[in-house]
This record gives sequence, C-alpha cells and structure tokens, in this order.
Amino acid sequence: MKRTRNIIAVAVFLLVVLVGVPWLIEATGRLDLYYTLTSVALLSIASAGVWVTFYIGRINIGQGAFALMGGYVSAILVVQYGVSFWLTLPLAGLFCAAASVLIGLPILRLRGVYFAMVTLVLTEVARLLALALPITNGAKGMVSIPLPGGISIFGLTILPDFATLANPRPAFYLVSVVLMVLCFAALYRLVHSRIGKLCQSLQQNEELASSIGVNIAYLRVIAYAISSFLGGLGGAMFVAISQSIYPSSFTVTDSVNFMLNCFLGGLGHVFGPMIGTFVLYFGWDFLFETGEFQLLIFSSVLIALMLFLPNGLLSLRLFGKKQG
Repeated sequence: MKRTRNIIAVAVFLLVVLVGVPWLIEATGRLDLYYTLTSVALLSIASAGVWVTFYIGRINIGQGAFALMGGYVSAILVVQYGVSFWLTLPLAGLFCAAASVLIGLPILRLRGVYFAMVTLVLTEVARLLALALPITNGAKGMVSIPLPGGISIFGLTILPDFATLANPRPAFYLVSVVLMVLCFAALYRLVHSRIGKLCQSLQQNEELASSIGVNIAYLRVIAYAISSFLGGLGGAMFVAISQSIYPSSFTVTDSVNFMLNCFLGGLGHVFGPMIGTFVLYFGWDFLFETGEFQLLIFSSVLIALMLFLPNGLLSLRLFGKKQG
C-alpha cells in the first residue's frame, strides 16, 4: 500500500514538473520563470550534497567550492579542448569527488564547528585559486561558452542542439528537472540501503559504530565524495545556462545558503533540500518589495521557522512523520 502511494506521488510530481509547469508558463507568458525554476532545481542538487554530509554528522559550509570547481572543469573542457558539454557534466562531478577524497582524508577527522570552519575556508580558497591560475583566465573569467550540443543515438535525436533553439530556456528547465529527479531518486535509494543505514550510525555515535566493526573513515570519505559530486554537477549546469563563469560565481554566501536549504527543508528528510531551496529562493524574491527591510524580515522568518520547526518544514504533520 505504501509503495503504491509512493509510486503515485512520484508520478504526479513528474507530471506536474515536466508537463504542468511548462504548460502554465507558456499559458501565462511568464517565460522568465523557466530560468527561476531551473535555478531552484540546480541549487537543490547542490544542497542535496550538503545534506549528505549532515547525514554523517558533519556541518558542511564549503559546497560553493565544489560548485565553482565543477563549473570551471566543464568550462575549460568545453572551451579549450572542445569536449561535448554532456560529457563534461559527469567529468566535472567526478573531478570534484576525487578532489574531495584528497581534501576529506585529513579534515573529516574533525567534528562540529571545527569541520564547519575548515569547509567554510574551502570556498574562499577555490575563489583565490580561480583568480590565480592562468587556465581559468583569472578575474576576467570565462565568457561566451558554447551552448550544449545535441545528442543522437542511432540517428535518433535525444536532445537537440541548444544553439539551434529559438529559446533554450525550456530545454534547460527540462534537463535540470530530470537531473534533479535522478539525483534525489539515487539519494533516496542510497539512504534506504545498507550503506545509508551505516552512514546514519555515524551521525548518532561514531565510537559505537566503530566498535561494532563499521569502517567509519571509509564511509565519511564516500559520503563527502558523493556530496562534492553533486556540487560539481550543479555548478557545471549553471555554467552551461549562464555561458560564463567567474571566480565570484559561487561565494561563501552560496555555501551558507546551501546549508540553510537543508535546515529549512528538514535534515531528517531526503527531500528536505528540495523543499528548502524552493521556499528560500522564492521567499527572498517575495520580500523584495519590502525594500531595506527585506533582509531583516527574511532573517526573522528563518529564525522563527527554526525555533518552531527545528526539524524543518517537512516535519509538519501535513507531510507525515516518517523520514522522506
């Protein structure tokens, strides 16, 4: 019964985001919403990576570093080496995952605020590297990055050449949403697998988990690699949409927002980052009319939500009590 409900819920969600939303946008003429909703989808992917590190009991404020890294890897491969964007997408994620293994081996021994402070520094280090390295073009950044080309299999066009489209935004929206659905589906499967249960044990008591034979060092590195992979994936897609990247494309503020998305949606729920990103993104825009009071009202609302809903929006009875 529960499985049937889950399948129906997923089917309805896919129908809404893949058919309902595009139809509504075209009907209302609000084509700008394509970019907005695409941004929400990609930010939720990067936020999902932060959620993975929370799942093993680590506070990660450095996701912006891997988003920036993934963006530059994709841009460099496309512009300087002529590699297809669709191939650079997984390569950017894998590069970030490999880098996170090297970084994570020493720093994942830290806990609490100590780990958080080290990851916070990572974003600034990534920005300074992007400024200093010749291959990234320094402060000038990389501009006029070509739009993604088409994908054909046995003469059948799977994805058209985005440069030939009159308005590529709907195509970017559909690709980003599909990517988001695949990422969260994989994350849901991971959390409910044996490895996911072992990762959860790290969050509760690392010493106890180690005492019963759990390889906690291995699990911490794996979780951090998955987190960084998702960050690189989101960053690479952002570069394709904006067709440019600069050292300031992802900053410490973005890293903090990725973390807030997880808190707001709910750390105990797989789909918390998705809900949190949607509410945080549109909440900020909704308060734009308040002018100079925008930040004050926004911050006050966030604090109130965290006080009255410490387990996030998905902890409301409306969404059920069990983990997402």
